[in-house]
Amino acid sequence: MELKEILSKCDHTLLAQTATWEEIRTLCDDGIRYGCASVCIPASYVRQAAEYVAGRLPICTVIGFPNGYDTTAAKCFMAADAVKNGADEVDMVINLGWVKDRRWDAILEEIRMVKEACRGRLLKVIVETCFLTEEEKIRMCGIVTDSGADYIKTSTGFGGGGATREDVALFARHIGPHVKIKAAGGIADLHDAQAFIELGASRLGTSRIVKAVKAMEE
Repeated sequence: MELKEILSKCDHTLLAQTATWEEIRTLCDDGIRYGCASVCIPASYVRQAAEYVAGRLPICTVIGFPNGYDTTAAKCFMAADAVKNGADEVDMVINLGWVKDRRWDAILEEIRMVKEACRGRLLKVIVETCFLTEEEKIRMCGIVTDSGADYIKTSTGFGGGGATREDVALFARHIGPHVKIKAAGGIADLHDAQAFIELGASRLGTSRIVKAVKAMEE
């Protein structure tokens, strides 16, 4: 697989609590230079980043992040606010407590409401696989498929575990044909990235791939 193809599937990501504008700006510069799918950044930087890239690179942000237990109304507001500020893509975290309570209808309705608040922008649904049983992962594949969301995403990277090959393969077997997969968290290198893509991931949430490519150029 060509390096350019791998980079084109990367959501070049910086979600550290201490992220500064200088770091976000560098992330954007690298995202543009290496042809990434997007940069994934904190919501507070979306407007500034959107103005800075001026259409040269999609801007992605996260809502209900990283714990997922904000109210539905709060998540909808965050999604609408992100879009108003210039976000092209939104990654939301589901309410994991509702999964454990088996409140499937509530989870489905929340995703649908957030999707509506995104006003046509891409919505990726983070299910945080490290906290789910296999049965719960399969159930979430069905719910995300039924919700109208665009992607199911493995992880926040903050939950103690990231993407695994087994989870991406499981998703690929159980999602509907219109749903894509984003693998995120713990993608270590180019070999890892290629493996996830070959298993069915259309996006990779990572900062390490661009760093690896830059290191190869030195």
